[in-house]
Amino acid sequence: MTHYSVLLNETIESLDVKKDGIYVDATLGGGGHSEAILSLLKDGHLYGFDQDEFAINLAKDRLKRFDNFTAINQNFEFIYESLIERGIHEIDGIIMDLGMSSFQIDDKDRGFSYMQDARLDMRMDKHQKKSAYDIVNYASLDELTYIFRVYGEEDFARPIAKKIVETRPLETTFDLVKITDQFKYKQRSHSAKQVFQALRIAVNDELGVLERTLPKLVKLLKKDGVISVITFHSLEDRIIKHFFKTNSENQIPKGLIVMNQAAPLLRLYNRKPILPSEQELKENSRSLSAKLRAAIKNV
Repeated sequence: MTHYSVLLNETIESLDVKKDGIYVDATLGGGGHSEAILSLLKDGHLYGFDQDEFAINLAKDRLKRFDNFTAINQNFEFIYESLIERGIHEIDGIIMDLGMSSFQIDDKDRGFSYMQDARLDMRMDKHQKKSAYDIVNYASLDELTYIFRVYGEEDFARPIAKKIVETRPLETTFDLVKITDQFKYKQRSHSAKQVFQALRIAVNDELGVLERTLPKLVKLLKKDGVISVITFHSLEDRIIKHFFKTNSENQIPKGLIVMNQAAPLLRLYNRKPILPSEQELKENSRSLSAKLRAAIKNV
């Protein structure tokens, strides 16, 4: 089982790792970014978070040679509280890779892939009760339409939702693909791509968790600490871009003159997102939509 760490060198470079620093990998996944950070630490420590128990065990095995690594099986929404409980009140940097790990996509039993037939699931945390099956079979027509339109940016949101309601119950991923094929079979990308993205986001409340967590993560950062985030679709990227922009500008009415103006909370590491190199795209096609944005804490 292989896992490709997207934008690895670019992310590590943005963190500017200090040998004695305290760092957080908010999305441990296969452990590639964590391994690169740990290889640069001497007296520092890395805390890795993931809500996926399989990912935690995989990373623990990969990183077992490091004695300055702590793996924590929790959603990154709880990083602030978890670190405070451990007596950690400041960190030097944090990395978030918001993409799915290859092992999650490739494990058909997880129900994330529209290329393999399996029960509708899509839970990152398998202990969570709500799955894609529940949403597809019990959400109202309006709820399904909203999920597909907003989280999947799906042009056929209403017709697909209507057909799902007429066809229910749906048991498997291929049951859902049969419906999306009726509306989008001749399109360039897979007919179910946007619908599956939308369901995954809804099942795991991905956007809500991200919006609630960002302010808490920045609160943990020391002065000159870095937050680096890799996104894979426009909805995530929009949230990161807006949060960084808002917090790197002083919100002062136009024309108002202010003396001794305080520095904003953040300064941007990169004004435009950093994209994968041609070499990386050759090695891993899943990197195609990846974007890296980073910001540094001023105060």
